[in-house]
Amino acid sequence: MSPLNSTFINEDIVHPDYFFISGLAGIPYTNYYYMFLGFVYAVTVLGNGFIMFMIYTDHCLHSPKYIVVFNLALSDLCGSTALIPQLIDTFLFKSHLISFEACLTNMFFVLGFLHMQSFTLTLLSYDRCVAICFPLRYNEIVTNKSMLVITAILWVIGAVAILVAVMFINTLSFCKATVINSYFCDHGPLHRMACNDNTPSTVIRWSHPVLIFWFPSLLIVFTYICIARALLKIAASERVKAMQTCTSHLILVCVFYLPLCFAFALGTIIHQNARIINMSLSTVMPPMLNPIIYSLKTEEFTESIKRLYRRTMIHITERKK
Repeated sequence: MSPLNSTFINEDIVHPDYFFISGLAGIPYTNYYYMFLGFVYAVTVLGNGFIMFMIYTDHCLHSPKYIVVFNLALSDLCGSTALIPQLIDTFLFKSHLISFEACLTNMFFVLGFLHMQSFTLTLLSYDRCVAICFPLRYNEIVTNKSMLVITAILWVIGAVAILVAVMFINTLSFCKATVINSYFCDHGPLHRMACNDNTPSTVIRWSHPVLIFWFPSLLIVFTYICIARALLKIAASERVKAMQTCTSHLILVCVFYLPLCFAFALGTIIHQNARIINMSLSTVMPPMLNPIIYSLKTEEFTESIKRLYRRTMIHITERKK
């Protein structure tokens, strides 16, 4: 690396002016994949925007559960916006170079919103657990205020966790490789390119999957064990009704965690190109599917859509008179 394309912070640390994101470069027929990503992003924006609009305008949905659903839609929308347009610009329009500062910014937002998606699914499982295990005390335990406070705390935790990771990347020296073998400025590929001691970043690299994947998924499993025990104590007719309130959340959990689980499990045994495609699909598909699942599988939301339709038709009829 020549001094012309490197910025020396001090005599020990050197940061390149640019990184080269190589992830999808060289994979055949990727133009079709970019068209697919454009479709995914459009559906994601429309779907999550619609979810947020419905929750904001319909007072019947101003409940703790839908505060969390609104937060999930916001995280999905922002996370897709941080990732997909940059991904399309990088590979479709051959803008593979990204400045050091822009790379760290991209890492912060993509990973930060991914954290929030995982945290929010965990918070939804907590809501369902309290509703089924303590139905008489639900309104006392889970309030709008308490859910807003918990949501704010999770945003702070996620932001601080990613900020620490970015700060340690900023202390690394990149004196040799500047090619990021991923589809965005991912923490793992970036920290492995460092030519100075990257021990703190290595610790963060292994702790982040625990924070974003293993710990939330274990909490969700624990809440559903509690739910299953509570369901065994009630009548069969009520059991089916209670289980139906969990179906949308269970589908959301499967859509988010199972692709990531397979991506992590198959990461070392499949071809590098297949791994990158697999990981990118694992991060862009759940935000698109979540609003579709909630619109179709949640009775309260379906009723809200029907009320909106009736109000719209009444309004149109009155204007025609």
